[in-house]
Amino acid sequence: MLSATLLRGIFAVVFGVTGFLLGREAYAALISHYFASDAWQLGFNIISPVLGAVVGVALAPAAQAFFEDELSVVEGAIDRLSPAEVAGGAVGLIVGLIIAFLIRSILFEFISVTGRAGGYIAIMLYIVISIFAAYLGARVGAKQRILPVPASSGSAGGDANPKVVDTSVIVDGRILEIVTSGFLEGPLILPRFVLRELQLIADSLDPMKRVRGRRGLDVLSQLQQHSDVRISERDYPDIVGGAVDAKLVRLAQELGGKLVTTDYNLNRVAHVEGVSVLNINELANAVKPVVLPGEELNVQVIREGKESHQGVGYLDDGTMIVLENGRKLLGETVDVVVTSVLQTVAGRMIFARLKKEH
Repeated sequence: MLSATLLRGIFAVVFGVTGFLLGREAYAALISHYFASDAWQLGFNIISPVLGAVVGVALAPAAQAFFEDELSVVEGAIDRLSPAEVAGGAVGLIVGLIIAFLIRSILFEFISVTGRAGGYIAIMLYIVISIFAAYLGARVGAKQRILPVPASSGSAGGDANPKVVDTSVIVDGRILEIVTSGFLEGPLILPRFVLRELQLIADSLDPMKRVRGRRGLDVLSQLQQHSDVRISERDYPDIVGGAVDAKLVRLAQELGGKLVTTDYNLNRVAHVEGVSVLNINELANAVKPVVLPGEELNVQVIREGKESHQGVGYLDDGTMIVLENGRKLLGETVDVVVTSVLQTVAGRMIFARLKKEH
């Protein structure tokens, strides 16, 4: 931001020059008819810029407060734009100014047609048209993204393939082991709105949500020690309802990065929008040991299944095993033979029967 002294100096110069020009015009148009002398002209040429400078210095504090507020708004708006939108807006602004300059030659025909007054009108119209054309060009250019920026340069900090993480993957916690093992590289982008959502969960009145939220904050703290975690301040107030999923997809699109999640619905939406997704659940399923029909396993029957005769157990990696005629064996560890393997959205499910019945 401009310092108070520098801004007062700028205002003093601008208003001083303005005062000089207005004083000269006032003397030529009015005063010279009644007091036509070099002394009066010299007096106007001295007094008018001094008065203008005094007015400028007096207005500087209020103008500084106004400029600081407006510049903060502008900086926030620019921060929410993608590099492609900024580049497109810059090109659009230049094109708008060029068009206004071409119109200028037509406007200044007023000078030769209507004289001095017409010239002033032409100048004012040129200023207005230039501002309007620049604004319109910048808006159109930003929307059209005239100069698309490669995905690698659109990421935070200029790194290729940034990974945008959502709330579910932080709360889940497995991302910490994946990062420390070296299977997930590149900067991790944590949006500010995801961090706020995580804090709300940690402060929830629901004990289960509160535990999950605090676990997520702990995971995030450890992630910052093992990886390049960057907080993104981009937000999207134009998204109806402030839906976090829609904001995540938009951010990943703008950064040219990938979305890291465990949320199945977010996964589907991101694919529809053309955003690459790294789903932790899909990774977990992919690295589970392959189990084939006919293979023998040793499993403990933990609970009853959906059917009246079924028992349910789990492998060490969490894979569910549905055991035929296993209800009567609750609490026992038995040898089973795999009959079939079913891959579902929730994960892999194994069906088996007792080895002695095979």
